[in-house]
Amino acid sequence: MYYLIDERLEECTREEALAGTSQFVAILTPSEWTQREQSFDMGIDFEPDVDTNFDTQAEANYDSITGTFFIPNRADLDKPEACFEFALDEKGIVFIDSSEAAQDIVADLALSKRWKNPCLSRFLMDFIAQIVKNDTKLLRDYEHELDQMEDAIMADAAQNTSERINEMRNELRDLDDHYNHLMDLVQVLEENENRFFSKSDLRYFRIAYSRLDKMRDQAKTLRDQALQVRDLYKMHLDIQQNHIMTVLTVVTAIFAPLTLIVGWYGMNFTHMPELDWPWGYPIVIAVCAAIAIGCFVYFRRRKWL
Repeated sequence: MYYLIDERLEECTREEALAGTSQFVAILTPSEWTQREQSFDMGIDFEPDVDTNFDTQAEANYDSITGTFFIPNRADLDKPEACFEFALDEKGIVFIDSSEAAQDIVADLALSKRWKNPCLSRFLMDFIAQIVKNDTKLLRDYEHELDQMEDAIMADAAQNTSERINEMRNELRDLDDHYNHLMDLVQVLEENENRFFSKSDLRYFRIAYSRLDKMRDQAKTLRDQALQVRDLYKMHLDIQQNHIMTVLTVVTAIFAPLTLIVGWYGMNFTHMPELDWPWGYPIVIAVCAAIAIGCFVYFRRRKWL
């Protein structure tokens, strides 16, 4: 697929894209790139291989900028990332993609964007913005879920909280890394080492960097909040365990005197006068009941129960 960067992205032929009248966007498969690489005249032998790269990155070469995009699956961050490579110069940008990830993003831009100042840098800013367009809601959902967890912990209604918090921290870490790598890529573009972009158009990269920086800060804040919620959950569990231990200790303390009495009169010595008393049994029952009730009242007054 080929597009010209005009007021809108206009679909065109390969010949029209390479004619040089406007900057272009091309989406090719790795085999197409191998066949047509020379026609783009980017001054570098660029062999796409996403298997050797694992992060979003960019590198300024003598006559081009090359790099890779890795885009996490927002629906399930544990699933494989969408990945594709790119090469650009002052004439345009080529995405080398064996899937349809780049094509989907560019198609969305073709439908939704209209520019007063069409240029490659403006396209790149909107391309990056399209990658993270739903992340504001995603981060807001994480924040809402953490708030609900905190309320559930305080209401003693939390279930499987520790596992979910660990999952969220890992997911937020992945998003944080994603924003960091995108920011590094934007910095390479803003440095404009090859003078592919006009000075006035570099502001688009600063805007993109600022947006990514805010999202990265929010992801870090949410990771810290998740850690605080985990600590709150652990503290709540400790309080519950301490309460259980307190109850067990109090129960043990109540029945310890009764155990002593039972052990004492269970010795069955011949000359134990209480064994022959007609009221010995009822008296022992009354004493045991008085001790148990007295201990219970005492512990309740001390708020140990």
